[in-house]
Amino acid sequence: MRAGMIEKKEIQVWDIAVRIFHWSLVLAFAVAFITEDDFESLHVYAGYLVLGLICFRVIWGLIGTRHARFSDFVCNMKTTGLYLQSMLTGRPKHYLGHNPAGGMMILVMLVSLFLLSYSGLATYAEDGKGPLAQTEISLVTTAYAHDSHRRSSKGEFWEEIHEFLANFTLLLILLHLAGVVVSSLVHRENLVRAMVTGKKCMREKD
Repeated sequence: MRAGMIEKKEIQVWDIAVRIFHWSLVLAFAVAFITEDDFESLHVYAGYLVLGLICFRVIWGLIGTRHARFSDFVCNMKTTGLYLQSMLTGRPKHYLGHNPAGGMMILVMLVSLFLLSYSGLATYAEDGKGPLAQTEISLVTTAYAHDSHRRSSKGEFWEEIHEFLANFTLLLILLHLAGVVVSSLVHRENLVRAMVTGKKCMREKD
């Protein structure tokens, strides 16, 4: 190997479960977002899928393979801040798995998607539908069934929260995509391809 060159070796990083989760979540969110106003049943089922995928990812983040576990990529704010500062220099530390910024984004997106799913279920429950229809949310509504204005206001509240979280999650996705592009350019690796094949380049100093 020539002096100053960094040896690269392609190895398997993302397991099949992580990759299926990632692309299934992309599809499910896209379907839910597009069908929000016109196809309620499809929107609801896509929302159920999103929630199910989030639950799976949390479990897999605890018991999954090395780079799928939260312990591999969740860093404190100081480490994440230092990584972002190093990105400005154009020579940040290379990580085989998710880098600190990517790990932080994953956590924020999982929380946002969970809250989005829950607000969707709460909105659906106001119509007496879904798994939350028999919980305290609908029971409180039923207790005031004679007050149509109160019931309507409660439904509108959850609907507005749901819409806000949908747009907020979309913003996070756009930031995530921007981060993928920047990171791919800085580290000279194709992160989209890596999430398809599961393979990334391990460098001599990784």
